[in-house]
Amino acid sequence: MHMKCIVTGGAGFIGSHLVDRLLRDGNEVTVVDNLSGGRIEFIRHHMNDERFTFVNEDLSAEGMFCSAFEGVDMVYHLAANPDVRSGISDTRTPLTQNIMATYNVLESMRALGVRKIAFTSTSTVYGEAMVVPTPENYGPLVPISLYGASKLACEALIGSYCHSFDMQAWIYRFANIVGSRGTHGVIFDFISRLREDPSRLVILGNGRQSKSYLHVDDCVDGMIFAVKNSGDMVNIFNIGSADRFDVTGIAKVIADEMGLRNLQFEYTGGDRGWKGDVPFMILSIKKLEALGWKPSSGGSEASIRRCVRELLGGV
Repeated sequence: MHMKCIVTGGAGFIGSHLVDRLLRDGNEVTVVDNLSGGRIEFIRHHMNDERFTFVNEDLSAEGMFCSAFEGVDMVYHLAANPDVRSGISDTRTPLTQNIMATYNVLESMRALGVRKIAFTSTSTVYGEAMVVPTPENYGPLVPISLYGASKLACEALIGSYCHSFDMQAWIYRFANIVGSRGTHGVIFDFISRLREDPSRLVILGNGRQSKSYLHVDDCVDGMIFAVKNSGDMVNIFNIGSADRFDVTGIAKVIADEMGLRNLQFEYTGGDRGWKGDVPFMILSIKKLEALGWKPSSGGSEASIRRCVRELLGGV
């Protein structure tokens, strides 16, 4: 079905892949992005498409109202500060770029009668979950990073707007999403550092931190599948792989793909990379699988290897 869609943060890593898919499926797409984290080159190939519009606006600005939402069928709200680690040194950004931006999006929707929102949340809302793989109904949710806390606050805002103003929402709690156009995260960091010094790699923690990874194409597919196949007022889905992979394993895959034979690993020690890092994370994806979805790229290691090849090849 042809829809008029907004993608906030659509010039970002996951957002730009979602834009590609929505346009390929025949929808009209407006990207709203202030390019603080996104890059115009990720969406430049759509600039001559009459179904595509780019709006450069900061959704987190005080009192921001986005008139581009008028007449829209579906809002995919991805605009956020994506760096989990930055909350240690910068406590305000998660509040403004995540919570205030989400509030402004919801207010713009309410004023203009837009009813449907899909929101990219995160596995970090679970904190250090006692149940692994972690299902969507796990609780209590006690995030240990400001990023996780801000995303959980956004989930609560969205749920309350749905009940108060007859809206409908799809909330995605992502594992680590990887692939081409990635601009941060462990794989991106390791490749950058090994290009500078291919003889040694410093790994934060003990290297045994182990998490679930999913390729961005599968992620986008899961997002759209959830919207098409669930119809509650608030639909919450984990999106990830059914397994996990550790940091040392990632370093070995990168070394293998870069042809580095004599690489030395050095560890900073401890059970986690930084304060707020969850050392072990695997999400239960049974809820989405029960509707008929499954990731096609073959689990965490296969997703990582594909991502490494894309980043090394400049895809």
